[in-house]
Amino acid sequence: MANISHLFSPNFILTPTKTTKLFYSAYHPRQQRDFSVLAMASSSIPLNNVEYLEREFKGQGVSFEGIGDSCVVRMRLDNGSVASLMVPSGLITSYKAHMWHGSTVELLHTIVLENEDGGVVVRGGMSTDFECRSDSGVTWSPSTWVLHDVRGDAESSIEAELRSSDSENMVELKNIVSLQPDALYSQVVITNSKSSPLLLMGYIMSHLAVSTPDASFAVGLEGSDYYSKSPFISDFSIIPPEISKSKTRGVFQGLLSNLGRGDEAKMKSNFGEIEKAEGEEKDNYAQLTEKMSRIYTSAPQEFTILDRGKRNSVAVGTTGFDELYIFSPGSSHEWYGKYAFICTGPSAMLKPIVLNPNAVWREFY
Repeated sequence: MANISHLFSPNFILTPTKTTKLFYSAYHPRQQRDFSVLAMASSSIPLNNVEYLEREFKGQGVSFEGIGDSCVVRMRLDNGSVASLMVPSGLITSYKAHMWHGSTVELLHTIVLENEDGGVVVRGGMSTDFECRSDSGVTWSPSTWVLHDVRGDAESSIEAELRSSDSENMVELKNIVSLQPDALYSQVVITNSKSSPLLLMGYIMSHLAVSTPDASFAVGLEGSDYYSKSPFISDFSIIPPEISKSKTRGVFQGLLSNLGRGDEAKMKSNFGEIEKAEGEEKDNYAQLTEKMSRIYTSAPQEFTILDRGKRNSVAVGTTGFDELYIFSPGSSHEWYGKYAFICTGPSAMLKPIVLNPNAVWREFY
């Protein structure tokens, strides 16, 4: 199963000829009998062997830095655009987009915290959070990613391919992160080599950096139906203190426990609170001042997050996904501070995706 995730490309309001975009797209599953990619997992590059990585990919616009148990993979193009990701977490921590005036602007919001053990925790950025459930009720989520390959060059584009598979190597997720001169793509491909179908739920989430939600607007969602929902929470979420984690932690567990085995109609109608429609977006310039957490359906293929504080915008495109998620932490926090962000991305939470045996879900650019 494959799913295209994100594309960013920078735009500044004062220069309408330059656009900033974030695209997600996905396509319906297709049958595939060749699962040789799973057999290649053993050849994946060691997680933190920085010397090996630098030697293997020297001259391709990629550098590596070991930080504790993690490795930072930094892709840099000749035009100045830079994207950074971490393994084994798979988190995209930074995307500095080349702008019309020659410098770069950070489009992702990321914070660094200290955990209870005194270690470093990175949150925010762009992440992929899916959970797969078999008909026997066994669930698996990708949590450890390995760098499998790097392709391209600093002049045109650079691709870093990450992979994660279950303990039996029967389910595999690939995340192909591609940095281009005016865009950042994250393409997710999911392969099911089991003899039984899989139920997939999850989302691709980006924390977009803004001055403050009070100065931010979602432009172009007028007429889209929406459903209110507790905020999506993952290991990379930035949670305002007034939002209780206990009300959001069991998102997957609560939904998956309601799903019947092999009965797709029952699965789609058995979601309780999530299926309660709140209404229709009436404003084409929806201000994101108040705290909100919504799943939009029937949304257009492209809309814009406009930030009047920074005087820039990000166009967000979705293709192939039925749902679009938007979260605003509200505007009671400091400008340009810890909670100066808007979350957005495609989701499969109202309507889970069924991936047939020996099938791949793949999206195309």
